[in-house]
Amino acid sequence: MPFALSSLRVTSSAFDNDGAIPARHSQEAEDLSPALAWDGLPEDTRSVAVICHDPDAPLVQKGCYGFVHWVLYNLPASLSSLEEASEQGTRGTNDAGNLGYNGPMPPEGHGVHRYYFWVLALDTETTLPEGLGMNELLSEVEPHLLGMNRLVGTYQRDA
Repeated sequence: MPFALSSLRVTSSAFDNDGAIPARHSQEAEDLSPALAWDGLPEDTRSVAVICHDPDAPLVQKGCYGFVHWVLYNLPASLSSLEEASEQGTRGTNDAGNLGYNGPMPPEGHGVHRYYFWVLALDTETTLPEGLGMNELLSEVEPHLLGMNRLVGTYQRDA
């Protein structure tokens, strides 16, 4: 996939960039997806997708490293935010094998992990079926990627 970092800006009311993700968004608590907002979508954006990936997870699977916590797509370009525990969009399959959001839960004693909340701007409206994994989604949207950017949160499991 081409790396198309753009002027798109991603924020959350739950945590700052490089800041700690509150426990309520983890598997140690309510496991609610955090609120996200974005602005500066490239011109001609027709839809948006969201992926949350933990590159610090000590896993290599399906040819990729880390752990995918959230895959969400078929979001209209008119949308500029997701509320906490949002039901918008089409849920993909995370690496736990579930549909939708699966919050942080690093292995015990593994220290701080980084969680990349990517927002992808696409030049076409998508009507992809529910259940795509990250690699499947990226394969489908790569030809339509106009730009992307991310918000990074951190999380460390309580001892």
